[in-house]
Parts: sequence; structure tokens; C-alpha cells
Amino acid sequence: MAYLNGRFLPLEDVRISPLDRGFLFADGIYEVAAVIDGKLVDSASHLARLERSTAAIGIVLPLSLADIEAAQTELVARNGLSEGLVYLQITRGADATRDFIPAPDLQPTLFMFMQDKPLIDLPAVAAGIAVATMPDLRWARRDIKSVGLLAQAMAKQAAKEAGAQEAWMIEDGFVTEGASSTAFIVTDEGIVTRPYSQSVLAGCTGAALTALAQESGIAVIRRPFTVDEALAAKEAFITSASTLCLSVVRIDEQRVGDGAPGPVAMRLRALYIDFARATGV
Repeated sequence: MAYLNGRFLPLEDVRISPLDRGFLFADGIYEVAAVIDGKLVDSASHLARLERSTAAIGIVLPLSLADIEAAQTELVARNGLSEGLVYLQITRGADATRDFIPAPDLQPTLFMFMQDKPLIDLPAVAAGIAVATMPDLRWARRDIKSVGLLAQAMAKQAAKEAGAQEAWMIEDGFVTEGASSTAFIVTDEGIVTRPYSQSVLAGCTGAALTALAQESGIAVIRRPFTVDEALAAKEAFITSASTLCLSVVRIDEQRVGDGAPGPVAMRLRALYIDFARATGV
């Protein structure tokens, strides 16, 4: 089952106009929230980011955040989803014709669907993942969670062809973030990650995980880092709703640390899973 503009219906029956501005202009915002034990994880954080992103591009939410969350939880229940992802997309709506300037009376298109996917028991938890680095070719407002993901899709494909599971974007010599994740390294200082700005997306999973790290006595340093720093680090890892927290054991075919998932990332992953189970809605 999926959700479209107030209706629950089979995914194969969803119909969205080809004149929808999300399709024609990537004029829309999306969110992906994890579901663990049949409950939404970190829902308030994801909804707050949805509200920030839609406000940044001038889309008025058609429902309150509470009503959006209620629709998401209803969708989880109707699908009997125990573990996986909820995808939400809101576009400016469908115009009568294609024009760069939207009509003033458009009604937004709100679409949601489920993805049944294992999040906790993954082979990559024990093995770690590899990342490939490449130039960051994205637009300047990466803090807006836009549906315009061509550069990320190209980076993911290039990473796959390089034998890696994720791409790390490089700008001015520094790692910005992953194609669909937040990038971290572990040094003698603590865990290091990029500061929030328009250059990166404020990751919900990363924010929760850094708060958990600080609560458990692990220092969090927000500053840019280079690939060379990452290769010299004790550990590296990524966070996202779909991966939670996974160790990076290779960068461009070079080993990080001893080439195995490290204790800090493994501890933070366990803390995050406990947090997810304790606070899910």
C-alpha cells in the first residue's frame, strides 16, 4: 500500500501527472525514515527537516506535521512493516503546462510508500564497507533535501563500478559527505564530522548519533577533514536512515585502520539501535 494526497491505495494504482513539477523540474523535497520493530525512528527530526526544506523552496505543506506522521504510521500498519524504510516525497504539484514559473494556485503532491529492508542484521556490519572518492558536482544548497539527485546517482554508479558501496564527495580538498550518508572519522580528538552549513545535508541519524556519542563521553568535533586524514584515522564510518551506522574499512582501495570495523563505530551503532527501539513511534 502507498499514500497519495490523502488516500491509501495499492502502489501499482498510484497515478501522478506527467506535468507534476517534481517530474519535470525536480521541484520537490523528500525524506526517508527508518522503521524498526514496526515503529518510525527519529520521526520528529525527519519531519522538522522536511518542514525546513519545503519552507526553503516555498512549498506549503498540505498537512500538519502531526497529520503527516499519522499517515506514515498508518501506512506502516497497513503494510505490516516491521523493519525497513518510509519514503515521503512532496512536490509543488502539477501545472496545466510546463513553465519555469509555477501557477500560483498549485496544490502540492504528497506521496509515500514503504520499502521492506533489513536494517539491523546486515553483512556489512561485520565486514564494513568501501567508499570511492570523487569530485562533488552537486548544487550549492545541499542543506535542502531536494529530489534532484542526478549527481548522487552518478556518484553511486561510479562507486559501484569501483567496487565500493558508497561515494564520498570531495570539494576544495575536503570530504563534504557521502552520496546518501554523513561521513565521520575517529581520531585522538574524538569523532570528526563536517559542520552544518549549506554545503551538507544535516543528517538526522548523524545528529542523533553524535548526541548519543556525547552522552557516552565521546567528543564530537565539527570540522572538515581530508581523505588523507581519513586514511590516517583510527576508524571511519557513515550514518544514514538506511544504514544506521556502518564502518568504512577501505577508501579508494586503501585500508582504514586495521581494515576491520572499529570499536567506536560498533559501539555507536549499538547505542543508536537502542535509542531507535526506545523512542520509536
